[in-house]
Amino acid sequence: MTSIVSRHLFGPGPTNAYPEATEGLARPLLGHLDPAFLAIMDETCEWLRAVWGTAQNRTLPLSATGSAGMEAAFVNTVHPGDVVVVAVNGLFGQRMCEVASRCGAEVVAVQHRWGSPVDPERVVAAHPAPAIVAAVHAETSTGARSDIAALGAAVRDAGDALLLVDAVTSIAGIELLADEWGIDIGYAGTQKCLGVAPGLAPFTISERAFGRRVERPRSWYLDLGLLGGYVGDAGPGPRARTYHHTAPVAMVSSLHAALGRILEEGLDNVWARHAAAGQALQDGLEAMGLELFADAGHRLPELTTVRVPDGVDSADVRRTLLERYDIEIGAGVGEFAASVWRIGLMGPNASPDAVALVLHALGDVLGRPTSG
Repeated sequence: MTSIVSRHLFGPGPTNAYPEATEGLARPLLGHLDPAFLAIMDETCEWLRAVWGTAQNRTLPLSATGSAGMEAAFVNTVHPGDVVVVAVNGLFGQRMCEVASRCGAEVVAVQHRWGSPVDPERVVAAHPAPAIVAAVHAETSTGARSDIAALGAAVRDAGDALLLVDAVTSIAGIELLADEWGIDIGYAGTQKCLGVAPGLAPFTISERAFGRRVERPRSWYLDLGLLGGYVGDAGPGPRARTYHHTAPVAMVSSLHAALGRILEEGLDNVWARHAAAGQALQDGLEAMGLELFADAGHRLPELTTVRVPDGVDSADVRRTLLERYDIEIGAGVGEFAASVWRIGLMGPNASPDAVALVLHALGDVLGRPTSG
Protein backbone atom coordinates (compact mmCIF):
# COMPACT_ATOMS: atom_id res chain seq x y z
CA MET A 1 0.00 0.00 0.00
CA THR A 2 1.40 3.38 -1.02
CA SER A 3 2.06 5.71 1.89
CA ILE A 4 0.48 9.17 1.98
CA VAL A 5 3.01 11.97 1.57
CA SER A 6 2.37 15.56 2.64
CA ARG A 7 3.94 18.19 0.40
CA HIS A 8 4.37 21.95 0.42
CA LEU A 9 3.02 22.68 -3.05
CA PHE A 10 4.97 25.80 -4.01
CA GLY A 11 4.93 25.15 -7.75
CA PRO A 12 2.72 26.64 -10.49
CA GLY A 13 -0.25 24.56 -9.32
CA PRO A 14 -1.91 22.73 -7.83
CA THR A 15 -1.43 24.51 -4.54
CA ASN A 16 -2.25 23.21 -1.09
CA ALA A 17 -5.97 23.57 -0.47
CA TYR A 18 -7.60 25.87 2.02
CA PRO A 19 -8.64 23.78 5.06
CA GLU A 20 -12.24 24.78 4.39
CA ALA A 21 -11.98 23.37 0.86
CA THR A 22 -10.66 20.06 2.19
CA GLU A 23 -13.49 19.90 4.71
CA GLY A 24 -15.99 20.67 1.95
CA LEU A 25 -14.62 17.84 -0.15
CA ALA A 26 -15.21 15.40 2.70
CA ARG A 27 -18.83 16.33 3.35
CA PRO A 28 -21.49 13.63 2.83
CA LEU A 29 -22.38 13.27 -0.84
CA LEU A 30 -25.64 14.61 -2.19
CA GLY A 31 -27.41 13.77 -5.40
CA HIS A 32 -26.62 16.19 -8.21
CA LEU A 33 -30.31 17.16 -8.47
CA ASP A 34 -30.97 17.17 -4.73
CA PRO A 35 -32.50 20.53 -3.72
CA ALA A 36 -29.84 20.86 -1.04
CA PHE A 37 -27.08 20.47 -3.62
CA LEU A 38 -28.79 22.83 -6.08
CA ALA A 39 -28.82 25.47 -3.33
CA ILE A 40 -25.05 24.96 -2.91
CA MET A 41 -24.58 25.22 -6.67
CA ASP A 42 -26.61 28.42 -6.85
CA GLU A 43 -24.61 30.01 -4.05
CA THR A 44 -21.38 28.82 -5.65
CA CYS A 45 -22.36 30.56 -8.89
CA GLU A 46 -23.25 33.71 -6.95
CA TRP A 47 -19.90 33.69 -5.17
CA LEU A 48 -18.08 33.01 -8.43
CA ARG A 49 -19.66 36.17 -9.82
CA ALA A 50 -18.09 38.02 -6.91
CA VAL A 51 -14.55 36.72 -7.53
CA TRP A 52 -14.91 37.25 -11.29
CA GLY A 53 -16.15 40.79 -10.73
CA THR A 54 -19.23 40.21 -12.88
CA ALA A 55 -23.00 40.31 -12.71
CA GLN A 56 -23.42 37.85 -15.58
CA ASN A 57 -25.94 35.10 -14.80
CA ARG A 58 -24.03 32.62 -16.94
CA THR A 59 -21.19 32.23 -14.46
CA LEU A 60 -20.71 28.65 -13.34
CA PRO A 61 -18.16 25.96 -12.45
CA LEU A 62 -17.67 23.72 -15.48
CA SER A 63 -17.22 20.06 -14.56
CA ALA A 64 -13.64 19.82 -15.83
CA THR A 65 -10.23 21.43 -15.39
CA GLY A 66 -9.11 24.85 -16.59
CA SER A 67 -7.95 23.43 -19.92
CA ALA A 68 -11.54 22.37 -20.61
CA GLY A 69 -12.52 25.91 -19.70
CA MET A 70 -10.28 27.07 -22.54
CA GLU A 71 -11.88 24.55 -24.87
CA ALA A 72 -15.38 25.63 -23.82
CA ALA A 73 -14.51 29.27 -24.41
CA PHE A 74 -13.49 28.70 -28.01
CA VAL A 75 -15.78 25.85 -29.05
CA ASN A 76 -18.85 27.85 -28.04
CA THR A 77 -17.87 31.14 -29.67
CA VAL A 78 -15.71 30.43 -32.74
CA HIS A 79 -17.60 29.99 -36.00
CA PRO A 80 -15.64 28.44 -38.87
CA GLY A 81 -13.63 31.13 -40.61
CA ASP A 82 -13.81 33.63 -37.72
CA VAL A 83 -10.69 35.70 -37.25
CA VAL A 84 -9.33 35.24 -33.73
CA VAL A 85 -6.45 37.47 -32.63
CA VAL A 86 -4.43 35.87 -29.85
CA ALA A 87 -1.85 37.71 -27.78
CA VAL A 88 0.93 35.18 -27.20
CA ASN A 89 3.43 35.85 -24.41
CA GLY A 90 3.85 32.30 -23.14
CA LEU A 91 2.73 28.70 -23.33
CA PHE A 92 -0.94 29.29 -22.62
CA GLY A 93 -1.26 31.91 -25.34
CA GLN A 94 0.20 29.30 -27.67
CA ARG A 95 -2.43 26.82 -26.51
CA MET A 96 -5.17 29.34 -27.23
CA CYS A 97 -3.95 29.46 -30.82
CA GLU A 98 -4.06 25.67 -31.07
CA VAL A 99 -7.55 25.35 -29.62
CA ALA A 100 -8.96 28.20 -31.71
CA SER A 101 -7.51 26.73 -34.89
CA ARG A 102 -9.11 23.35 -34.16
CA CYS A 103 -12.46 25.17 -33.92
CA GLY A 104 -11.98 26.46 -37.46
CA ALA A 105 -10.69 29.94 -36.67
CA GLU A 106 -8.31 31.96 -38.78
CA VAL A 107 -5.79 32.62 -36.02
CA VAL A 108 -3.69 35.79 -35.96
CA ALA A 109 -1.00 35.28 -33.32
CA VAL A 110 0.62 38.43 -31.94
CA GLN A 111 3.94 37.23 -30.55
CA HIS A 112 5.55 38.82 -27.49
CA ARG A 113 8.81 38.04 -25.76
CA TRP A 114 8.22 35.50 -22.98
CA GLY A 115 8.29 37.22 -19.61
CA SER A 116 6.83 40.45 -21.00
CA PRO A 117 3.20 41.65 -20.77
CA VAL A 118 0.77 41.87 -23.65
CA ASP A 119 0.91 45.11 -25.66
CA PRO A 120 -2.73 46.19 -26.25
CA GLU A 121 -1.87 48.50 -29.16
CA ARG A 122 -0.03 45.79 -31.07
CA VAL A 123 -2.84 43.32 -30.43
CA VAL A 124 -5.66 45.53 -31.74
CA ALA A 125 -3.55 46.60 -34.72
CA ALA A 126 -3.06 42.98 -35.80
CA HIS A 127 -6.41 42.77 -37.68
CA PRO A 128 -9.07 45.35 -38.57
CA ALA A 129 -12.14 43.29 -37.67
CA PRO A 130 -11.59 40.13 -35.62
CA ALA A 131 -14.49 38.23 -34.11
CA ILE A 132 -12.53 37.54 -30.91
CA VAL A 133 -9.44 38.92 -29.21
CA ALA A 134 -7.90 36.52 -26.68
CA ALA A 135 -5.22 36.94 -24.03
CA VAL A 136 -3.89 35.43 -20.82
CA HIS A 137 -4.21 37.63 -17.74
CA ALA A 138 -1.59 35.83 -15.63
CA GLU A 139 0.73 33.78 -17.84
CA THR A 140 1.56 30.69 -15.77
CA SER A 141 4.55 29.76 -17.90
CA THR A 142 6.40 33.05 -17.36
CA GLY A 143 5.02 34.75 -14.24
CA ALA A 144 4.01 37.87 -16.19
CA ARG A 145 0.82 39.87 -15.62
CA SER A 146 -0.87 41.69 -18.50
CA ASP A 147 -3.12 44.74 -18.23
CA ILE A 148 -6.49 43.35 -19.25
CA ALA A 149 -8.24 46.61 -18.37
CA ALA A 150 -6.13 48.40 -20.99
CA LEU A 151 -6.60 45.59 -23.50
CA GLY A 152 -10.36 45.62 -22.97
CA ALA A 153 -10.52 49.38 -23.55
CA ALA A 154 -8.42 49.06 -26.70
CA VAL A 155 -10.62 46.25 -28.04
CA ARG A 156 -13.79 48.27 -27.44
CA ASP A 157 -12.30 51.35 -29.11
CA ALA A 158 -11.17 49.34 -32.13
CA GLY A 159 -14.45 47.58 -32.97
CA ASP A 160 -16.95 44.99 -31.84
CA ALA A 161 -14.74 41.98 -31.07
CA LEU A 162 -15.42 39.77 -28.09
CA LEU A 163 -12.69 39.73 -25.44
CA LEU A 164 -11.74 36.23 -24.25
CA VAL A 165 -9.47 35.96 -21.20
CA ASP A 166 -7.60 33.16 -19.43
CA ALA A 167 -7.77 33.90 -15.68
CA VAL A 168 -6.60 30.49 -14.44
CA THR A 169 -3.76 31.84 -12.31
CA SER A 170 -5.23 35.27 -11.57
CA ILE A 171 -8.67 34.54 -10.12
CA ALA A 172 -8.73 35.16 -6.33
CA GLY A 173 -5.05 36.11 -6.41
CA ILE A 174 -4.91 39.52 -8.07
CA GLU A 175 -7.50 42.09 -9.04
CA LEU A 176 -9.98 40.74 -11.58
CA LEU A 177 -12.93 42.91 -12.72
CA ALA A 178 -14.55 41.16 -15.66
CA ASP A 179 -17.42 43.56 -16.28
CA GLU A 180 -15.42 46.74 -15.75
CA TRP A 181 -12.64 45.51 -18.03
CA GLY A 182 -14.98 44.29 -20.78
CA ILE A 183 -14.27 40.57 -20.50
CA ASP A 184 -16.91 38.72 -22.56
CA ILE A 185 -15.67 35.16 -22.06
CA GLY A 186 -13.48 34.09 -19.18
CA TYR A 187 -12.27 30.78 -17.81
CA ALA A 188 -10.22 29.80 -14.79
CA GLY A 189 -9.23 26.79 -12.68
CA THR A 190 -9.72 25.84 -9.06
CA GLN A 191 -6.22 24.57 -8.25
CA LYS A 192 -4.38 27.87 -7.94
CA CYS A 193 -5.34 30.95 -5.91
CA LEU A 194 -8.84 29.60 -5.22
CA GLY A 195 -7.12 26.98 -3.05
CA VAL A 196 -9.17 23.98 -4.22
CA ALA A 197 -8.10 20.69 -5.78
CA PRO A 198 -7.94 20.51 -9.60
CA GLY A 199 -11.19 19.54 -11.28
CA LEU A 200 -13.43 22.54 -11.96
CA ALA A 201 -13.25 25.45 -14.39
CA PRO A 202 -14.95 28.62 -13.15
CA PHE A 203 -16.43 30.16 -16.29
CA THR A 204 -18.28 33.33 -17.24
CA ILE A 205 -19.81 34.58 -20.48
CA SER A 206 -21.54 37.87 -21.24
CA GLU A 207 -24.97 38.22 -22.79
CA ARG A 208 -23.57 39.58 -26.04
CA ALA A 209 -21.09 36.71 -26.31
CA PHE A 210 -23.81 34.17 -25.55
CA GLY A 211 -25.97 35.78 -28.21
CA ARG A 212 -23.23 35.17 -30.78
CA ARG A 213 -22.49 31.63 -29.68
CA VAL A 214 -22.28 28.60 -31.92
CA GLU A 215 -25.76 27.11 -31.71
CA ARG A 216 -24.57 23.52 -32.03
CA PRO A 217 -20.90 23.39 -31.00
CA ARG A 218 -18.77 20.36 -31.75
CA SER A 219 -18.53 19.53 -28.07
CA TRP A 220 -21.78 18.22 -26.59
CA TYR A 221 -20.33 18.07 -23.08
CA LEU A 222 -19.17 21.69 -23.13
CA ASP A 223 -22.21 23.12 -24.93
CA LEU A 224 -23.10 26.20 -22.87
CA GLY A 225 -26.60 26.24 -24.30
CA LEU A 226 -27.25 22.83 -22.76
CA LEU A 227 -25.34 23.53 -19.55
CA GLY A 228 -27.33 26.68 -18.94
CA GLY A 229 -30.49 24.71 -18.41
CA TYR A 230 -28.85 23.01 -15.44
CA VAL A 231 -27.05 25.81 -13.65
CA GLY A 232 -26.43 28.99 -15.54
CA ASP A 233 -29.34 30.29 -17.55
CA ALA A 234 -31.75 31.81 -15.13
CA GLY A 235 -31.79 34.56 -12.58
CA PRO A 236 -33.06 34.34 -9.01
CA GLY A 237 -36.20 32.52 -8.00
CA PRO A 238 -37.61 29.01 -8.54
CA ARG A 239 -36.94 27.51 -11.94
CA ALA A 240 -36.98 24.20 -13.74
CA ARG A 241 -33.73 22.26 -14.09
CA THR A 242 -32.84 20.08 -17.02
CA TYR A 243 -30.48 17.14 -16.60
CA HIS A 244 -27.25 17.45 -18.55
CA HIS A 245 -24.58 15.45 -16.69
CA THR A 246 -23.79 14.26 -13.20
CA ALA A 247 -22.03 17.20 -11.59
CA PRO A 248 -18.98 16.48 -9.40
CA VAL A 249 -20.88 17.29 -6.24
CA ALA A 250 -17.92 16.90 -3.87
CA MET A 251 -15.78 19.27 -5.92
CA VAL A 252 -18.57 21.85 -6.07
CA SER A 253 -18.98 21.54 -2.30
CA SER A 254 -15.24 22.08 -1.89
CA LEU A 255 -15.25 25.14 -4.16
CA HIS A 256 -18.29 26.50 -2.31
CA ALA A 257 -16.44 26.22 1.01
CA ALA A 258 -13.29 27.88 -0.36
CA LEU A 259 -15.24 30.74 -1.90
CA GLY A 260 -17.01 31.32 1.39
CA ARG A 261 -13.66 31.46 3.16
CA ILE A 262 -12.21 33.87 0.56
CA LEU A 263 -15.17 36.23 0.63
CA GLU A 264 -15.23 36.19 4.41
CA GLU A 265 -11.60 37.36 4.41
CA GLY A 266 -12.53 39.93 1.74
CA LEU A 267 -11.25 40.00 -1.83
CA ASP A 268 -9.20 43.15 -1.24
CA ASN A 269 -7.54 41.47 1.72
CA VAL A 270 -6.90 38.27 -0.23
CA TRP A 271 -5.30 40.23 -3.07
CA ALA A 272 -3.20 42.18 -0.56
CA ARG A 273 -2.07 38.95 1.14
CA HIS A 274 -0.92 37.51 -2.18
CA ALA A 275 0.81 40.78 -3.07
CA ALA A 276 2.70 40.86 0.23
CA ALA A 277 3.81 37.23 0.00
CA GLY A 278 4.95 37.59 -3.60
CA GLN A 279 6.90 40.78 -2.91
CA ALA A 280 8.59 39.24 0.14
CA LEU A 281 9.58 36.17 -1.87
CA GLN A 282 10.93 38.20 -4.78
CA ASP A 283 12.87 40.50 -2.46
CA GLY A 284 14.32 37.47 -0.68
CA LEU A 285 15.34 35.77 -3.89
CA GLU A 286 17.10 38.88 -5.14
CA ALA A 287 18.82 39.26 -1.76
CA MET A 288 20.23 35.75 -2.34
CA GLY A 289 21.73 36.98 -5.60
CA LEU A 290 19.16 35.31 -7.85
CA GLU A 291 17.74 36.97 -10.97
CA LEU A 292 14.00 37.19 -11.56
CA PHE A 293 12.71 36.27 -15.01
CA ALA A 294 9.51 38.25 -15.69
CA ASP A 295 9.76 41.95 -16.50
CA ALA A 296 9.93 44.29 -13.51
CA GLY A 297 6.59 46.01 -12.95
CA HIS A 298 4.70 43.12 -14.51
CA ARG A 299 5.56 40.26 -12.15
CA LEU A 300 2.81 38.14 -10.68
CA PRO A 301 2.84 38.04 -6.88
CA GLU A 302 1.29 34.58 -6.80
CA LEU A 303 3.77 32.99 -9.25
CA THR A 304 7.41 34.04 -9.27
CA THR A 305 9.79 33.02 -12.03
CA VAL A 306 13.50 33.00 -11.24
CA ARG A 307 16.49 32.17 -13.41
CA VAL A 308 18.49 29.07 -12.47
CA PRO A 309 22.05 30.18 -11.64
CA ASP A 310 24.79 29.22 -14.07
CA GLY A 311 26.24 25.81 -13.33
CA VAL A 312 23.25 24.69 -11.24
CA ASP A 313 21.26 21.62 -12.25
CA SER A 314 17.61 22.70 -12.10
CA ALA A 315 16.19 19.20 -11.79
CA ASP A 316 18.66 18.23 -9.06
CA VAL A 317 17.69 21.26 -6.95
CA ARG A 318 14.00 20.53 -7.34
CA ARG A 319 14.55 16.89 -6.44
CA THR A 320 16.55 17.83 -3.33
CA LEU A 321 13.87 20.29 -2.19
CA LEU A 322 11.29 17.53 -2.54
CA GLU A 323 13.34 14.91 -0.69
CA ARG A 324 14.76 17.14 2.04
CA TYR A 325 11.94 19.58 2.69
CA ASP A 326 8.83 18.09 1.01
CA ILE A 327 8.75 21.24 -1.12
CA GLU A 328 7.63 21.18 -4.74
CA ILE A 329 8.60 24.01 -7.06
CA GLY A 330 8.16 23.98 -10.82
CA ALA A 331 10.53 23.90 -13.73
CA GLY A 332 10.21 26.34 -16.58
CA VAL A 333 8.59 25.38 -19.87
CA GLY A 334 9.68 25.28 -23.48
CA GLU A 335 13.13 26.69 -24.09
CA PHE A 336 13.27 27.75 -20.43
CA ALA A 337 12.58 24.28 -19.02
CA ALA A 338 16.04 23.94 -17.47
CA SER A 339 16.85 27.61 -16.94
CA VAL A 340 13.85 28.91 -14.95
CA TRP A 341 12.12 27.89 -11.73
CA ARG A 342 8.48 28.72 -11.06
CA ILE A 343 7.58 29.27 -7.41
CA GLY A 344 3.92 29.66 -6.54
CA LEU A 345 2.55 31.11 -3.31
CA MET A 346 -1.16 30.74 -3.93
CA GLY A 347 -4.26 30.38 -1.82
CA PRO A 348 -3.30 29.37 1.75
CA ASN A 349 0.38 29.38 0.74
CA ALA A 350 0.34 33.16 0.29
CA SER A 351 1.70 33.65 3.79
CA PRO A 352 4.85 34.85 5.59
CA ASP A 353 5.53 31.33 6.89
CA ALA A 354 5.56 29.92 3.36
CA VAL A 355 7.89 32.69 2.19
CA ALA A 356 10.31 31.98 5.03
CA LEU A 357 10.23 28.24 4.41
CA VAL A 358 10.90 28.35 0.68
CA LEU A 359 13.67 30.95 1.04
CA HIS A 360 15.38 28.95 3.78
CA ALA A 361 15.10 25.68 1.87
CA LEU A 362 16.28 27.08 -1.46
CA GLY A 363 19.12 28.95 0.20
CA ASP A 364 20.20 25.75 1.96
CA VAL A 365 20.16 23.66 -1.22
CA LEU A 366 22.02 26.32 -3.21
CA GLY A 367 24.49 27.03 -0.40
CA ARG A 368 23.20 30.59 -0.13
CA PRO A 369 21.70 30.79 3.37
CA THR A 370 19.33 33.68 3.93
CA SER A 371 19.97 36.27 6.61
CA GLY A 372 16.56 35.69 8.26
